[in-house]
Amino acid sequence: MYPLERQQLILRMLVVKKTLTMNELTEALDISIDTVRRDIQQLVKQGKIEKIYGGIKLIETIMGESNIDERMVKNLEEKEAIAKACSQLINDGDCIYLDSGSTTYHIAKYMKTKKKLTVVTNSLPAASELLHSDVELIIIGGKMRKQEQSIVTYDYLFNFEKLNVTKAFICASGISLEKGISDYSLEEVVTRKKIISLAEQVYVAAGSEKFEKNVTVAVTPLSDVHAIITDCNLPKDIQKTYEAAGIQLYLAK
Repeated sequence: MYPLERQQLILRMLVVKKTLTMNELTEALDISIDTVRRDIQQLVKQGKIEKIYGGIKLIETIMGESNIDERMVKNLEEKEAIAKACSQLINDGDCIYLDSGSTTYHIAKYMKTKKKLTVVTNSLPAASELLHSDVELIIIGGKMRKQEQSIVTYDYLFNFEKLNVTKAFICASGISLEKGISDYSLEEVVTRKKIISLAEQVYVAAGSEKFEKNVTVAVTPLSDVHAIITDCNLPKDIQKTYEAAGIQLYLAK
């Protein structure tokens, strides 16, 4: 197993168990104590974990949005299901906007076989995933937002009006009937608003835990959203309420 794979596995284990001892790590990964120490040193240096007496734990976020590395390994099965469902909505020849976020990153993995596909994105992980595929890739330019590994841009840095986006897949930190789609970052919202105004169809890809939740910055009302793709853990009462309000839902299995 390569170091990066081991380190991702350590993060996944921490999401489940919260804290891990050195002995637990050496046994679970079947590696030496020196190798574990090197992996831990690297993760500490990246600001993803912290050392505690006898072991390690994830860095806790004080408020708001957790970093993307932590979200990449959380609810992984649900994210994969949502990504597969989103990929089925993408046709050959489409021009897709792929938003920054842990769920939309997984969509990139399932669109590589599409023909004559153009993907516009501000997500570095998504761009990296598509780099060696046949997809025509357009990365919008601007300022790097390190926590999200995304690029936040402004009108004078990128000519949005030249884009002909067929379908936009955006993330959300909060979804509610009253407030619509919301997010933590004002800079991310500026880009999303611009894309939403241009795209023919807008899809929200978000886990069921985001429903009936409002966070810092409003993105758009649900009337601007073609459909929401979420996981099958969405409570039945919420599903019925949204469908009664005319909101199209796809529950990924």
